[in-house]
Amino acid sequence: MFFEHKPHAGPREDLANLSVTDSRVGDMLSVAGAAPDFSDLDFTVDRREQYEAGSRIWTELSGSWRDRRVYLEVHNEDTVEVLGNFDGRKFTLDELGLGEDDLAQIDERQNPADFFDYDGKFWLYRFSREMGIFSNGSATGRGFYGWQFQEQDGKRFLNIRKFEGEPFTVSIWTRIETTDITVFRSS
Repeated sequence: MFFEHKPHAGPREDLANLSVTDSRVGDMLSVAGAAPDFSDLDFTVDRREQYEAGSRIWTELSGSWRDRRVYLEVHNEDTVEVLGNFDGRKFTLDELGLGEDDLAQIDERQNPADFFDYDGKFWLYRFSREMGIFSNGSATGRGFYGWQFQEQDGKRFLNIRKFEGEPFTVSIWTRIETTDITVFRSS
């Protein structure tokens, strides 16, 4: 009996060395030491959304971990930068001590020297602009306005989003080293 050898079309994917930028729905991601008790945080990606702000494009990966939704924001421009949101907490502008008028003034100035004090930390203005979110490769998306602040001398970022007809939402994200993320390809 003869077995026919069929050539493999194209290069094989190196499954042992996948990067977070290679992640897709169904993959399992493990983020070393990201859980509150410093254990690994493992989740299966069930959502992959693309964000756009002007010429900038990035991906948000999310899934469930211990009955809460967790997120990785993956920027792949000159270098790969990853931000994680693992605690599931959402804040209000009132909790930050900010109002809608404060954000409008910050947005109008577009001044990186602007900051506010929250939780004993100074949060430095980084940018604000209109953004779009596209789910599952859809050509039509949903728009929102967003502001980003960075913790002074820290690796945390505070994101404020405002979708039309919805209240402001605030969340805190932490910079994650790409070497701390392992990708396991789904079959």
